[in-house]
Amino acid sequence: MNSYEWLQTIIFFVVLLALIKPLGSFMAKVFQGERTFLSPVLAPCEKVIYRISGVQSEDEMGWKRYAGSVLLFNLVLFVGLFILLLTQHLLPLNPQKVPAFSWQLALNTAVSFVTNTNWQAYVGEQAASYFTQMVGLAVHNFVSAATGIAIAIAVIRGFVRRKTALLGNFWVDMTRCTLYILLPISIIAATALVSQGVIQNFSAYKTVRLIQSTNYDKPKMDDKGNPIKDTADKPVTENVIVKEVTIPMGPVASQEAIKELGTNGGGFFNANSAHPFENPTPLSNMLEILLILLIPGALTYTFGVMVGNTRQGWMLLGVMLFILVGCFGVLQGVENSGNPLVAKLGVQSINMEGKDLRFGMAGSNLFTVATTGTSCGAVNSMHDSLTPIGGMIPLSLILLGEIIFGGVGSGLYTMLAFAIIAVFVSGLMIGRTPEYLGKKIEVREMWMSILVILTAGITVLILSGIAMITPQAVASMSNPGAHGLSEVLYALASMANNNGSAFAGLNANVNFYNLFGSLAMTVGRYVPAVAILAMAGSLAEKKYVPPSLGTLPTDKAPFAIWLTLVILIVGALTFFPALALGPIVEHLTMLGGN
Repeated sequence: MNSYEWLQTIIFFVVLLALIKPLGSFMAKVFQGERTFLSPVLAPCEKVIYRISGVQSEDEMGWKRYAGSVLLFNLVLFVGLFILLLTQHLLPLNPQKVPAFSWQLALNTAVSFVTNTNWQAYVGEQAASYFTQMVGLAVHNFVSAATGIAIAIAVIRGFVRRKTALLGNFWVDMTRCTLYILLPISIIAATALVSQGVIQNFSAYKTVRLIQSTNYDKPKMDDKGNPIKDTADKPVTENVIVKEVTIPMGPVASQEAIKELGTNGGGFFNANSAHPFENPTPLSNMLEILLILLIPGALTYTFGVMVGNTRQGWMLLGVMLFILVGCFGVLQGVENSGNPLVAKLGVQSINMEGKDLRFGMAGSNLFTVATTGTSCGAVNSMHDSLTPIGGMIPLSLILLGEIIFGGVGSGLYTMLAFAIIAVFVSGLMIGRTPEYLGKKIEVREMWMSILVILTAGITVLILSGIAMITPQAVASMSNPGAHGLSEVLYALASMANNNGSAFAGLNANVNFYNLFGSLAMTVGRYVPAVAILAMAGSLAEKKYVPPSLGTLPTDKAPFAIWLTLVILIVGALTFFPALALGPIVEHLTMLGGN
């Protein structure tokens, strides 16, 4: 990295770390029902919401009722968005007259946004109306993020409470999260993004003349949309002269802010945060990366405050930062080294393909590890253009379960599942009953932790195997061999782990990926969520066990190192064979001169 990139990266992490404690403390106060500086304005609004919806804020729930509320709420949201997508051509704010989604694409998209995945098998500026973008997709960006955070808070209460079956009230947690945290920060962030040039309007698309016309060869199509071929079975083309271009408009900044803050990732435009109307400057780029990592990072401090030991939160944050910075360093190194085959042609080998010169190498790579370490899925560069090992970095971060820093809420509770497994294994090695935060870890907690950690991984491997023997899925691959496998593995990992980013090069808008992808997103979101709530309910019913000389300290560096090793070992044992067949084989092929 040059001196500018070093300075930019250091300032970014300093700002991130400086914001974690104040935001984490604020969120702890919000979810503990304490008064904050926003209470005079928002507390009356909160009471009105409860009165209208019939919620009794003092009525707490056991884990089954809490999980049932989560599932019911998400089911209603799914049905509403599914209907909206099928009828968007009849609804207002559709200046481009875009048609309705097909039912398969509507199903996939509705599942995607409800599960906080925001996988997009469509081109946003061509397929979604302004009404769909705002009332459908942006609203789901708020509530899906709030759902994940609410589950994480319920899990924290499981560690804190003793001899009770109650974990709080889902409707209260979700309301407070949206009202006190997501909305205020999104308003500030959207204003900052507008100042950098992110657009926010309801204008129809603009058609403007080019200063200099251009031309390209376009395949001719028959009446059915199939390419016409000549007697040699080659596509027939026609030369098209382009004299004007259509520039898309829309309410972008409002969706961009919550898309990053809620680790949703669904872009207003198909190019996502690589589009200059979504991410115009290096400053907006750093702001968007900050928004992606802000709440997942701050939740670690919230965890420490609520369990009464902030060092526990700092330990988790340290593990996240260590792996994130390590992955950033590897990605930066391999992309700077580039492709040796290109270097042989006498061209600079640094790999800038698919990256934006506005953001540079470091700005692109930092965004890449941030968006795949979380469940965000927004992109400011094309991951398909990374070197083989470079592409393996974001793929590996997704496959680890997106705990570095993880999605809002889901990252923290998945990391806690890893911590419980680390405590349990260490307890077996020293011959003592494992304890974590004063709670004995027994068979039920272990089973639930295993479900949380392995559900998405098993789903990815099974569906990837099915894709490799399904003609439609194979036909969707634009690249053969190891790189094509990486595209399929990345797509299904992205959906099962609720990330939403794509490796590109894969046509995912076919029935196989729309239907099996919907299954992967549903299983990847709700099985771990219900399992972690069941574990929280079990922990809440346990009595507190005071630490003794034989208790493993879980807030110190040795446990942080052990937790890091457990995460990496579980990831390697689960996915190394698949990675070996994909990016590792591709890397060896590249070194071999092919």
